[in-house]
Amino acid sequence: MAGLKEENSYRNILKGTSVFGGVQVFQILLALVRGKFVALLLGPAGMGVASLYTTAANTLQQFASLGLNLAIVKEVAAGKDDRSRLSVTFAVARRLILVSGLTGAVVCLLLSPLLSRWTFGDSSHTFGFMLLSVMVFFAIASAGEMSLLQGLHVVKRLSKASIVGGVTGLFVGVPLYYFWGTAGIVPAMIALSFTMFVFYYRSVKKSVDIDRVRFVWREHRPLVTRLVGLGVVLMVSSLIGTFTNYLINLFVRYFGSVDSVGLYQAANSVTNQYVGVVFTAMSLDFFPRLTAIASDNVKMREVVNRQTEVVSLLLTPLVVGLILTAPVIIRLLLTGSFMEIMPLMRWMGFGILLRGLNYPMGYIAFAKDNKRLFFWMEGVFGNLLNLLLSCAGYYMFGLIGLGVSLVVSATVTYVLYYVINSRMYGYGYDRSTLVSALYSVGCGGAAFACSFISDSPVSYCSMGAIFVAVCVVSLIRIKKLSGLHKKQPDID
Repeated sequence: MAGLKEENSYRNILKGTSVFGGVQVFQILLALVRGKFVALLLGPAGMGVASLYTTAANTLQQFASLGLNLAIVKEVAAGKDDRSRLSVTFAVARRLILVSGLTGAVVCLLLSPLLSRWTFGDSSHTFGFMLLSVMVFFAIASAGEMSLLQGLHVVKRLSKASIVGGVTGLFVGVPLYYFWGTAGIVPAMIALSFTMFVFYYRSVKKSVDIDRVRFVWREHRPLVTRLVGLGVVLMVSSLIGTFTNYLINLFVRYFGSVDSVGLYQAANSVTNQYVGVVFTAMSLDFFPRLTAIASDNVKMREVVNRQTEVVSLLLTPLVVGLILTAPVIIRLLLTGSFMEIMPLMRWMGFGILLRGLNYPMGYIAFAKDNKRLFFWMEGVFGNLLNLLLSCAGYYMFGLIGLGVSLVVSATVTYVLYYVINSRMYGYGYDRSTLVSALYSVGCGGAAFACSFISDSPVSYCSMGAIFVAVCVVSLIRIKKLSGLHKKQPDID
């Protein structure tokens, strides 16, 4: 495995981000293909049943896993160069994964009659929810094994396991739809979760050689407490975020209408899907690298700054492209009746660009094991600010106000993160990172400003010129950065 210096070079950061980004795109395509087969073979009713089962399974999985996945990634990444520590971490992590998986499965099994009535209004799907308990177990187990791989930062094997497992699950699942109809939905979900678990588990075995450690509660209690404590903080923060979004939707419904909620969610969904690949790739690739050097503030600053540069180079063309092609994207992914969300999408696009610059700094407190700071910044302050600004923005300006609130919220959060991390950990931009951040905000802001030009040809020509320029600049800069450290070994 490459050393820390090589692993955190621009070349490997770009390669890791591109590999994980490619995997995310592939998984999105697999989901679209799977959805197409469900639509063709089962019809709208079948799609509705599949969606309800998926929502129920995801909810059970989120609660039963206790947010352990990212906590496991952190612990594995921090100790991957210490065989003894890594062996203990694996033993404890797998025991916790097993317990959380069994807990989720048992809860699903015991509540299956209630889940059927809550979800479908009758008890006709009780057996389906009983079967779903198997899927919940393997989904939690596969997510846990993926966390071990992510912590080890074995990019190629993690990527291959994700792709091969997903494709295998698709080929096994589709015949079940064909022969069993809606009765094949849950078995297909079981097949997918099981195949993902098998490929992740085999990849972990191939990636690391560890000693067999017997789990002893009294001996391993401190590590269990640390993992569960970190996981619960993450889960609670996530739940606060979910509840915040729920309250925003309620506010929009109360002061607006159900149609307004639908328009807001459509804009939010399309915008986040458009740029979500970059954020997901970052979370898979960046966090393990940051955790591995979190104790060294100098190296931490270097890694966060390099990641910020890469984010600005990748995200700026995407956001400018979103601002430019918003009408086309709406017509392709939605319908012409949603065209009124175009200005909102452009505000959201610029806000997400600012949020992207926050993203690398947001992980510092968690990587430093400062659970309290992370919880109050991410879980409480960030969500409370989002709630207050969103409600105020919608009340004053309507749907556009929700986009304005995102820009303001991202700006305030950016300043707060920078100040806090600077004072607590000595973090700060170097010249290259500052130039990249200014380039990103300047070009994104210029394209956003051009979208307000009343003369449409002038507006689109201006945005198009900026889009071409940022694509060229980003490609040249990425090529230059990826050329650095060429003699260093690639990531595993």
